[in-house]
Amino acid sequence: MNKQSFLSILAAAIIIASCGNKNDKSAQAGGAPQVKEYKTLTLQPKSTTLNTDFPASIQGQQNIEIRPRVEGYIEKIFVDEGAVVKTGQPLFKINAPEYEQQVRTATASIKSAQASVSSAKLAVNKVRPLVEKGIISKYDLESAQYTYESALAELAQANAALVNAKTNLGYTTVISPVNGVVGSIPFRLGSLVSSANAEPLTTVSSIGNVYAYFALNEKMLLNFTENAGSGSSLTQAIKKIPPVSLVLADGSAYPEKGYVETVNGLINTETGSVNIRARFPNPKGVIRSGSSTTVRIPKEVKDVILIPQSATFELQDKIFAVTVGKDGKTKNVNITILENTAGNYYVVTSGLKAGDQIVLEGVASLKDGSEIKPQNQNAETVYADLK
Repeated sequence: MNKQSFLSILAAAIIIASCGNKNDKSAQAGGAPQVKEYKTLTLQPKSTTLNTDFPASIQGQQNIEIRPRVEGYIEKIFVDEGAVVKTGQPLFKINAPEYEQQVRTATASIKSAQASVSSAKLAVNKVRPLVEKGIISKYDLESAQYTYESALAELAQANAALVNAKTNLGYTTVISPVNGVVGSIPFRLGSLVSSANAEPLTTVSSIGNVYAYFALNEKMLLNFTENAGSGSSLTQAIKKIPPVSLVLADGSAYPEKGYVETVNGLINTETGSVNIRARFPNPKGVIRSGSSTTVRIPKEVKDVILIPQSATFELQDKIFAVTVGKDGKTKNVNITILENTAGNYYVVTSGLKAGDQIVLEGVASLKDGSEIKPQNQNAETVYADLK
C-alpha cells in the first residue's frame, strides 16, 4: 500500500468516527431521561420501646406558708431567698421581750410554789403524831393535808405556766417545718409581724419529692385505658404504667425515675385534656418548684411496622408514604399511625405491610407512577437512633 492510499483510508476512518460521536450525542440529548436513584427500605416487623414526651411543670410536694405565732419585730433573718433548709433550721428571730419576762415570772412562781409545798408538808408531818396521840383532833390533820394538796396544785400550775411561757418564747424563733427551699421573703429587719398578717414570712417548698404535672388529650386517655386491658379501671391502668423519666430544661436526662400516681377525673372542657401527676424523688434538690420539664413515658410495641417520619409527607391532614413496586414505579399510600409514637418514627397501623418497599427521602416531590432506581438500605442503619 502506497502512502497516498494509507492517508485516504485514515481520513475516511476519522470521518466515520466523527459521525458516530454525533449520533451518540444526539441520542443522549433526544432520548429517554436517566432514572434517578432513591434510598429505600424493605419493611419488616419490629419490636421496640417508644417514648412519648409531654411538657410538664414541677411543683414541690408541699408548699408551706411560714407564719409567725407571736407578735413582734423581726430581729434576725437567718436565710436568704432560694436557700435550701433542713427541718428545724432557724429562719427568723422575732424580738418579743414580753415572752422572756413571762418565762422569768413563771420560774419565780415555781420557786414560790415549791416553798409553799415544803411548808405545807412540814405542817402535815408535825400534826400527824399529835393526832395519833389524841392530843389534837383529826380535823387539824385534815386541814393540814388539804393545805399541802393545794400547794402541790399551785406548783403544778406554776410548772404549766412555765412550759407555756417557754413555748411562746420558742415561737420567737421561726423554724422550717420541712426540708425544702425558701421562697420570697417580703419582710425585712424591723418589720412588725403577727399571726394576723395577710402575707406569710416566706414559703418553704418541700422538694424531697417533686410532682410533675402534664396533660393528656381525651383520645390518648381512652387509648391509655384500653391498652391496660378490658375491664381495667383507671386506677389499675395507672399501676401498669412503667417508670417514667424526666428531661430537664437543658435537654439532659434526670437520673431518678418517677411514677404516675394520679389522673384527674375531670376533662378540661376548654382544652379537651386531663391533668396527670407523676412523682419523682429529688434527694439532691436538683429540681425546684416551678421548673419547666418534659415527662417521657415509655411504651413497648411488638411486631409493628415502624417507619421514619422523614419518609412521610402530609397532605390535607392525611399522612402519606411512598412505596416502590418491582417495576420501579412509585405509589403514594395513605397511612394511619399510632398517636403516641416515638419522636422520629411512626408506628403504622394501616396502609403498609411487611415486605413493602418504601422510599426514605424526597417523598414529597415524587408523583404516582414516577420511575426510580431503588437503593435498598440496611434496616440497622435506618433505625440506628431508635432506642
